[in-house]
This record gives sequence, structure tokens and C-alpha cells, in this order.
Amino acid sequence: MNDKTAIIYSSVDGQTLKICNKLKDSLQQSNPNIVLFSIDDFNEDVSQYDKLIIGASIRYGVHNKKVIYFINTHKKELDSIKTAFFSVNLVARKSEKNTPATNPYVIKFFKTIDWTPTVVEVFAGKLDYKKYPYFDRIMIQFIMWMTKGPTNINTEIEYTNWEKVKKFGMQLGNM
Repeated sequence: MNDKTAIIYSSVDGQTLKICNKLKDSLQQSNPNIVLFSIDDFNEDVSQYDKLIIGASIRYGVHNKKVIYFINTHKKELDSIKTAFFSVNLVARKSEKNTPATNPYVIKFFKTIDWTPTVVEVFAGKLDYKKYPYFDRIMIQFIMWMTKGPTNINTEIEYTNWEKVKKFGMQLGNM
């Protein structure tokens, strides 16, 4: 039986969407019933899905408020199906902060909501200063300076561990 699965994402610079597309491609190899939605476009009935995966990026230390609202609004339905949540953030580039139990943003996120997904993961994002508007670039450079990361405006580094994404996709397929 193929589970009907929705992947919902919130992405600021596109890396979370890129990860969601990789997960979708991986899951579709064994299940054609996978649909992908932006958090801004999802207005489906959650209960029509067997599995729901939420991917959310971080900007200035917080996940998108729409993701939090969605979870709080649909908690009852989410609790009745298999669910997964993953966070994408640059702090996860550090090995000591790249698991759900050690990533400060994921820890903080789950302290602010009353939901426990079936599976939780965290992935490092991408740093691309040239892509950011001026204010964002300055703020992200400051945050990177504070966390001993690269601050050169020509820096473009994809920290995402694609092997970890692949393993997560396999885990979701077996969920």
C-alpha cells in the first residue's frame, strides 16, 4: 500500500526546498503518492494524508511563524498520523550541533510547541552572502563572526550533508 504523503516546507533562501525535493525524489521511487507544498500554499485537509513531513529553515534564530501556527492549528490531526519535522540551519554545520538533541534551534522550537513528531532531524543549510539582501548579509556576517564562521562576502558554502538527507529519506520511507 502506498501512503499518501505531503511534504510542507518553509524556505527563505531555497535550501530547505532543495532538501524537500531530494526527499520527494527519494520517496517517489517506492511511492508515487508524494505531494510538495509551500507552507504558504497548503490548504488541504491534513487528515487525508497518512504521513506529513514538515521542513523549516531558520532566519535570525526562529522558524517561520506560519509553521508554528500550522502545527498548533493542526495538532490533533498531526497526532493521528505519522509525521516528521526537520530544521535547516547554519548552526548545524558544527558537528556538536547537528542532531535534534544538540541543535539549539530545534530544542527551542520543541519547547515552544506542544507536538512530538514521529521523526525529527536537522540539516546544515547553505551560506551564500551574494544572494542575501544587504541587511540580511550584514546580520548573517555578524552571527557568523560570533560563531566563528566565514564572514567573507564572496563565501558560498553548501554545508548540507546530502548523505544524511538520503538516509533521512530512507527512514521516512520506512516510517
